[in-house]
Amino acid sequence: MPIRVPKELPAIKVLEKENIFVMDEDRAMHQDIRPLRILILNLMPKKDETEVQLLRLLSNTPLQINVEFLHMSSHEAKNTSSEHLTRFYYQFKEVQEKFYDGLIITGAPIEQIPFEKVDYWEELQDIFEWSTSHVFSTFHICWGAQAGLYHHHKIDKYFLDQKLTGIYSHEVLTPTWSILKGFDDLFFAPHSRYTGIKRSDVEKTDELEVLVESKEAGLFLVGNKNNRAFYAMGHLEYDRETLQQEFERDQLKGIQPNLPENYFPKDDIKEVPKLRWHMAASLLFSNWINYAVYQNTPYELSTLLDKAKG
Repeated sequence: MPIRVPKELPAIKVLEKENIFVMDEDRAMHQDIRPLRILILNLMPKKDETEVQLLRLLSNTPLQINVEFLHMSSHEAKNTSSEHLTRFYYQFKEVQEKFYDGLIITGAPIEQIPFEKVDYWEELQDIFEWSTSHVFSTFHICWGAQAGLYHHHKIDKYFLDQKLTGIYSHEVLTPTWSILKGFDDLFFAPHSRYTGIKRSDVEKTDELEVLVESKEAGLFLVGNKNNRAFYAMGHLEYDRETLQQEFERDQLKGIQPNLPENYFPKDDIKEVPKLRWHMAASLLFSNWINYAVYQNTPYELSTLLDKAKG
């Protein structure tokens, strides 16, 4: 699938080395089709790495997608230059009159902070509310999923006894859902978090259904029965080295982190981790784009507002 992004975005060079078809704005203007419009709210500290990870996953359908990036104006990014944000990212006030086929809300390494204490919580709540009338389907990741469940359904997170980090096996509970079409009964996925969501809390909410769960890691995927929202507790978008980098970062901070489970061969940090989750990642995101978004989103996106009012 051709991903349409700004011509000078640094992620393009990385993706082109992987033979991923990236279409810049100049070429896309000459194609007479209605591309999907996807907005990515990037809350991760190293935004350039997350850009590559998500654009890679959005590249696995034959559809053309226009991708735009959003950052929080109420938060000062410490790991991404202001020049990068100014050049490639929008602020919410610049997009709140627009409509999108899909929205991806990433995770953020702040799950130990109460939601109301997060410096951009008020702005994020505005985005959550805006998305219900201006976005057809939203995919929430890790902390973004916990925050979305808390805002939309009053489901609160709970603290784990220790950080959950590693690669875990997951069981597909509802294979009839289109977002899980083509999945095996079991697949692997990375997790990296200090908090979780209780299945019993989700099951009390009629609009939601638990789709995927792990015996070791707990809930992985929750879906809204109208296909308008999905909540993934893990990080299928992670690269091979991401958990290793997080482990080394925690070591430098003096946190004495647990070794990520099922990650390093023979638990030897000198060994290269095996990549066991990218097939599931590609399938999940392509299913979301195809079945939850493309086959259901209206051609005239502005009609979303009429539906929300009605």
